[in-house]
Amino acid sequence: MKHAMLALAPLLLGSSAVEAEIVRYPIPNSTFPIAQAVRVSGDAVTYYVSGQVPPLVNKDADPASPQAYGDTRTQTVGVLNKIKAILEGQGLGIGDVVKMQVFLVHDARAPMDFKAFMEGYTQFFGGTQPNLPARSVVGVAALANPGFLVEIEVVAAKDSK
Repeated sequence: MKHAMLALAPLLLGSSAVEAEIVRYPIPNSTFPIAQAVRVSGDAVTYYVSGQVPPLVNKDADPASPQAYGDTRTQTVGVLNKIKAILEGQGLGIGDVVKMQVFLVHDARAPMDFKAFMEGYTQFFGGTQPNLPARSVVGVAALANPGFLVEIEVVAAKDSK
């Protein structure tokens, strides 16, 4: 009898009991455009988007040079536009991103340009699109192509209904 009641519970409670809930926790006393944490519960589908690198912006430049892909700001915008398109192809939007991992090239010759990254990032997060992801930014010695200064991977979540 106890097992029968447990089996009937989803039917009696209806589908609202298992709807996805995505809660974003802001950083206390801060306006920095990331979430301190994001909680995903309920009936959510999670999407993992592989690291994306910038598109070519100057076909006349050496494809192994940053001039072919632009500065950090240009590369950030290019990468986030690629991610946005991938998400839209899955029926999601940039506001469904719950976690972001950013890799910025950093070495003695060219320290990572975090300010330029943030200029590109805030075109997608923190302005008219208020859903902020949890985020990490890591300085790396190099990426797969010497011209890449930025690589970003994301996790997105949405109600499965």
